[in-house]
Amino acid sequence: MDVASIKDLVQTQFQFEVEWEEEMGRLTLPAEHILPVCEFLWKNPSTYFDSLSCLTAIDQGPEAGKMEVIYTLYSIPNHVTMHLRVMLDREKPSVSSVSSVWRTADWHEREAFDFYGIQFEGHPDLRRILLPEDWEGHPLRKDYVEQTKYHGIQVKS
Repeated sequence: MDVASIKDLVQTQFQFEVEWEEEMGRLTLPAEHILPVCEFLWKNPSTYFDSLSCLTAIDQGPEAGKMEVIYTLYSIPNHVTMHLRVMLDREKPSVSSVSSVWRTADWHEREAFDFYGIQFEGHPDLRRILLPEDWEGHPLRKDYVEQTKYHGIQVKS
C-alpha cells in the first residue's frame, strides 16, 4: 500500500481531512488524532507500521506561533516509509504520547521535551534526557537565551 492510499484509508477511518504532501510522503493531521491514527496504522495488517524510526520537532519561531512534531514510520514487512506531522501552538505545545504504540517513542519524546518544551500527554516518564534537570529553558527554541552561568561555571562568554 502506498502513502496516497494510506491517506485515503486514514480519512475514511477517522472522518477528517488529511493534508497530503506527495513529494515528502507526509500526512499532516490534527494533533488530537495522532495517538488513534498511530494505533490504527500499527494494528492494521494492510499498513502495519511496526517501527517509529524518528520523532523530531521544529520550532517555527515566535512570529509564526507554531511548532511541528514529525513522526517517521516504517513498515518492515511492507517496505514503506511515511511521515506524519502535527502542528502545535508554540505557547503551550502539547500532544499525546505515542510511547504506548512504539516503546522507542519514550526516548524521542523526552528529547523533544528537553530541547523544545513539548509536553507529551500520557508519557510514562517525561523528564529531561540530555540536559540536567535544573537547566533553564529549551535550547532548540528559536527565542532561547543561553544562561551565562550554570552552578557557578561560565557557560557563555
